[in-house]
Amino acid sequence: ELVLKVRIQNPNLRENDFIEIELDRQELTYKELLRVSCHELGVNPEHVLKIRKLPNTMLRKDKDVARLQDFQELELVLSVSDKNLLFRVPTLSERSGYNKKASELTY
Repeated sequence: ELVLKVRIQNPNLRENDFIEIELDRQELTYKELLRVSCHELGVNPEHVLKIRKLPNTMLRKDKDVARLQDFQELELVLSVSDKNLLFRVPTLSERSGYNKKASELTY
């Protein structure tokens, strides 16, 4: 198995930890990397614009994936609209403990 560190690229998060994923060395393809990464991170593969090997290299094909070594760090770069859906801060009315009647009181 090849062990990689993967996270979703989001500079707005204070904590954006990596998770470790395992890929079968017999199936080191871009498609399999995308499938496993998305499954582990709970992301729809259609929302991934690109996979970046940190610090600044875009993975594009199976040969790129085959060159990866254990514990290399990767980021899934999502489309802007999808990032907003994944990391959207709930509005005040969506937060638990919000009291609509109390918010309408006037003094």
